[in-house]
Amino acid sequence: MLKVVFFGTPDFAAETLRFLLEQGVHVAAVVSKPDRPKGRSGAPAPTAVKQLLLQSYPDLPLHQPEKASAPEFAEVLAQYDADLFIVVAYGEIMRQNLLDMPKLACINVHASLLPEYRGAAPIQRAIMDGKKETGISIMHMVRKLDAGDVIRQVIVPIGTNTTFGELHDALCVAGSAALLQVIQAFEQGSVNSIPQDESLVTYAHKIELEDCELDWSKPAQVLHDLVRGVNPFPIAWAWVKVRGAVKRLKVLSTRVRTDLHGAPGAIASYTKAGIVVACGAGGLELVEVQLEGKRRMLGQDFVLGTPQDQLEVVIPDDDGI
Repeated sequence: MLKVVFFGTPDFAAETLRFLLEQGVHVAAVVSKPDRPKGRSGAPAPTAVKQLLLQSYPDLPLHQPEKASAPEFAEVLAQYDADLFIVVAYGEIMRQNLLDMPKLACINVHASLLPEYRGAAPIQRAIMDGKKETGISIMHMVRKLDAGDVIRQVIVPIGTNTTFGELHDALCVAGSAALLQVIQAFEQGSVNSIPQDESLVTYAHKIELEDCELDWSKPAQVLHDLVRGVNPFPIAWAWVKVRGAVKRLKVLSTRVRTDLHGAPGAIASYTKAGIVVACGAGGLELVEVQLEGKRRMLGQDFVLGTPQDQLEVVIPDDDGI
């Protein structure tokens, strides 16, 4: 049986690790990022991978170095004499000293159909771009980001209303199963891979807060895809004026309306059924929202508590609001 050292940090990595352990993969040690301050208290919080080990596998060795490639930690890793390093959303670009360490390979699970969407936010960007499918790529790791030869790919469909959270979970399931098959292929000595076509490379840059602002001049479908792509995090938003005060309105769920039109940002419909805001093409029904300082609610409940003459969608100018 191959000896594995697993590198990972967030939920995606934790669920992948859980699956491998349940399937009997010999994980000799786990490496995760250090605990970081979280929440209002600022108290250090364990990573999802660490939480998994504390709850279910307390005897499995866990390491949390600041830099996995640091010489002093590389010496620790070398003692495990691993056949495979498996990296799943670890959060660090690994140096050559680690890539060369395992006997067989250092492999990575990436949530896109490489060479498309290399980088930090492949799941979100695929939805935001209106893609109908994405997938998992398992590749040999090289120094260049997400550029190694691909061992296996699995296609996962994206529905018209699929959110980032839903696609994240579907990709995790697909990726875990594909990874197990790759491990078994290494055990059998039957691993093949193909180089990526560099002419087809695209990048999935990290999602920033400003990326999530709704630009009403764009088509409703584009905004709907944005809302889906950043739910449950970091959440799409827009500026509104409620009872004379400008506030941020988070938009968690929407529906495209091709039957309603108007000037971008104008309220095209405001009834007991909910709110529809006119866009560059069509209208966007706000199915679920959260006003700054308030709880999440359905658009129809928001309407009941906010008279139409007390609500205005604010269109920022070039210098801000």
